[in-house]
Amino acid sequence: MPHETPRCSRRELLAGAAASSLAPGTPAGDGRPNILYIMSDDHAAHAISAYGSRINRTPNIDRLAREGMRFDRCFCTNSICTPSRATLLTGKYSHANGVPVFNTFDGAQPTAPKMLQAAGYHTMMVGKWHLFSNPTGFDDWCILPGQGVYYDPGFITAKGTHQVRGYCTDIITDKALAMLKGRPAGKPFFMMCHHKAPHRSWDPEPSIAADYRKRRIPEPSNLRDGYETRTDAIHQCRQKVFTDLTRRDLKLQPPQGLTQAEQNRWLGVCPDSVEAEIGGRQVTLTGGALDSWKYQRYMQDYLACVESVDRSVGRLLEYLETSGLARNTVVIYASDQGFFLGDHGLYDKRFMYEEALRMPFLVRWPGVTRPGSVQRKLAINPDFAPTFLDIAGLPTPRDMQGRSLRGLMGGRPPADWRTSFYYRYYHDPGDHNTRTHYGVRTETHKLIYFWRLDQWEMYDLRRDPHEMHNIAGKPGERRMEAALRDELYRLKRELGDDDRFADGKV
Repeated sequence: MPHETPRCSRRELLAGAAASSLAPGTPAGDGRPNILYIMSDDHAAHAISAYGSRINRTPNIDRLAREGMRFDRCFCTNSICTPSRATLLTGKYSHANGVPVFNTFDGAQPTAPKMLQAAGYHTMMVGKWHLFSNPTGFDDWCILPGQGVYYDPGFITAKGTHQVRGYCTDIITDKALAMLKGRPAGKPFFMMCHHKAPHRSWDPEPSIAADYRKRRIPEPSNLRDGYETRTDAIHQCRQKVFTDLTRRDLKLQPPQGLTQAEQNRWLGVCPDSVEAEIGGRQVTLTGGALDSWKYQRYMQDYLACVESVDRSVGRLLEYLETSGLARNTVVIYASDQGFFLGDHGLYDKRFMYEEALRMPFLVRWPGVTRPGSVQRKLAINPDFAPTFLDIAGLPTPRDMQGRSLRGLMGGRPPADWRTSFYYRYYHDPGDHNTRTHYGVRTETHKLIYFWRLDQWEMYDLRRDPHEMHNIAGKPGERRMEAALRDELYRLKRELGDDDRFADGKV
């Protein structure tokens, strides 16, 4: 199960040296591709119709799959927002870039945007940043403070702060288009357009929300998972649709006459009964009927937020077409991690289970990605920074722990491509009491160690793709489990994870 150390070819080194020799501000004029990286927050791959969604349609995002390549096995290495964004910029795991949890990103460290900027690219960042420090390596940037809000959001720029009336997804798109139109002529560009949606609190644009309130969303087969055979971790977590979604999440209105403190307490509780209009009459929902209603309300809001993101992608693609930029622009759509959509009865992410681990990754690169192609090699988000650099003809620095996906994009994966990868989650107890764990995923199996509990989970993904049957410790699986443990600790050593952030603190 080899894991490779990045190496720069002679061609890459020469190309990188030539690009780096450009003086700051010098137009490139060399035909290097533009890069538009569009990222949403918490957008599960199984809420994209190009990935076979049963619950919604995303025609504009699907266009990238139709005209380019869909990566079916792209994964994050720490499924939580801030660490994923730090990995995206640095090409390094959380323990190497210093961001294992919600802590400040050190903007002085090397990043792909800085290297692209030094090589003559005009670099731009708009939308959700969430790294608790201002962006570095960008010629133009405009970010949400912290998580940002869905309605009438504030923004931070190098010149100060301002607020914009309207819906956040639409405003981020407006700002991205304005940056693209105002960029300097004669230079290739690198833009990161990062949406807040569909992150919790899942506040949709009102007209879209009204449409989704009329829809019934199919339930996942394991919405009522009983967690038989699983460890204590999933029993202990507080990210369950039926017992942990609050009245605020479910958009319930508090009674009149409450003080603000009383309203906050009321909204922060998961209800055990709800008054709802069903079939034109008012009923009191409890038990299983209430559980089904909670799932519907959660998914209606989540998918309505996704639809706004899909429309945004359509606007950006339309601009590239009408401006003549589409022919020489690499467009990538991704999320910062996956998300549970009622799978295992859960919402949020964090766990190393497939729905939270798997990321959408779609790329259209005219002349390189074959239209309608699918890539099934294992890709991870530390690969993104090396990929941005490689697209621009720059080498991968030796301290980056990812590897360029360019060969995979062209349908020519290297013979020594990885067959396994390492994962680690630190934020324990965190907001959802999700137990800290690390693990290894191969092309066919997964092994997870909840080390504070000293409990293991193991899955055969060929026979059990929904991870319903923990086979760790089973007599017939001991040889495979031993091999996976060897691979897990080999990767841990190779990547230099020495447990310095084991307590989740920095």
